[in-house]
Amino acid sequence: MAELRKDYILEKFVVLPPDSYEVKNDTKQCPYCPGNESMTPPSVLSLVVKEGMLQRLSDNEENIIENWDVRVFPNSNPVVSSENENSYRDKPLYSEPAYGYHYIVVATPDHKENLPGLSIEKWSNVLLVLQNYLSHLYTKKSVTYVSIFVNSGVLSGSDIEHAHFHLMTFSTIPPTIESEAEASNRYLNENGNCPACNIISTEMGGPRQILDTESYIAISPWASTYPYEFWIYPKRHTTSFSKISQKEFTDLALILRSTLGGMDKVLEKPSFNLIFHLSPEKKNSRQIHWHIEVYPQLHNWSGLERGFGVYVNHVSPEKSAQILGSAARKEFGDVIGIK
Repeated sequence: MAELRKDYILEKFVVLPPDSYEVKNDTKQCPYCPGNESMTPPSVLSLVVKEGMLQRLSDNEENIIENWDVRVFPNSNPVVSSENENSYRDKPLYSEPAYGYHYIVVATPDHKENLPGLSIEKWSNVLLVLQNYLSHLYTKKSVTYVSIFVNSGVLSGSDIEHAHFHLMTFSTIPPTIESEAEASNRYLNENGNCPACNIISTEMGGPRQILDTESYIAISPWASTYPYEFWIYPKRHTTSFSKISQKEFTDLALILRSTLGGMDKVLEKPSFNLIFHLSPEKKNSRQIHWHIEVYPQLHNWSGLERGFGVYVNHVSPEKSAQILGSAARKEFGDVIGIK
């Protein structure tokens, strides 16, 4: 099964997938397109919209669900594995089984429809499925953290063009989330308020704001790692994506559609990663104000970034916000019917 190895001294983890893991999709057919459902494991959830009603169905031996709008199934080449194998090594060569579940969420049946172009209704359906299955995965054995992320485009690490999300679980909290939670908790203890709420207050209406809606704000962060990187925060203090309301769903769909659509136009369909930074849903004293981070992938890193963790960004966050903001506001107007 997959193996999780820890660095000699750093809080850095590396997953070594099973030997059967395949990096590339060699088939000429897209396994995520309608009609090719047999190329993937059976769906555990197929969202079907029929006469305005949402139906949550799943494949079985006698029947493969057709005419789906969102489809969830186990990844054919999972990075982590739920096989039972108790294989551990002690420090300094620490390793443990990379136990977990890895699912694919296909966001649309249309192969040509990318995430930046999804309608508000489709975005709402995808977000609903992500929320529902996130909660379901936390009921499973040895699941400490559930990650949600997108690899879109060849530079993002994806080998399949069809718009999709990854849902992957871990038996431990990923180092980046753990570090963010520790820093947030320290800031809260020292200053008495949430650091993300302070970020929102600082950036609201400022030169790094890209777009804001009733419930969310999109900003180019002060110390952006990537050119045109942006984050989306809920304005109200909340640590749980699982507890946002239907109104907040619609608003989140609107700001995602507007910002990603604007990015897609001004950067000419770039590869990008989209990451949900979420608190663990299980009892944990260190929580984070959940948010979404988007990283356009426009160039390769140098030795400075790879070797020292010092990042060179040739586009200032202020310039990024100006360009993305103009495009996002136009997308926003087009979506809600205001020119």
